[in-house]
Amino acid sequence: MTAPYHGRCNCGAVTATFASEPLWVRQCWCRQCQRAAAGSATVNALFPIEGMTLAGEVAWKAYDAASGNTVEQGFCPSCGTPIFGRNSSRKDSLVVRLGFLDAGHGLKPSSVIWLDEAPAWAVIDPALEQFARQSPPPLSPGAS
Repeated sequence: MTAPYHGRCNCGAVTATFASEPLWVRQCWCRQCQRAAAGSATVNALFPIEGMTLAGEVAWKAYDAASGNTVEQGFCPSCGTPIFGRNSSRKDSLVVRLGFLDAGHGLKPSSVIWLDEAPAWAVIDPALEQFARQSPPPLSPGAS
């Protein structure tokens, strides 16, 4: 599938459409993501905010991440579905949890980050580009 991508929380109170392709799709094994994902990695896509439509209320909780950035987790206040992440270093984009997107989206990770914090039992696809900590920042849309 290609853009647009659509998503909804478990109860349907929050819906979103993303008009463009994501800048990246990856797994994150940082400790904060392991907590958010009940012990596993999160699987996320970075979408530009421009061209996104959002309906419904999103609740946010902020914390200071090991990367040195302020990170906020966005979730549905009605059902608790994890939806977004936002990062103080990327104000023009949102990290979208792949589980929020409608089935059949076809997106899959091309890299995995924060492997230094992954548990010993984690299974990492050797075909994915791997980073011990944070990967280099993606190019902004339209940048070369």
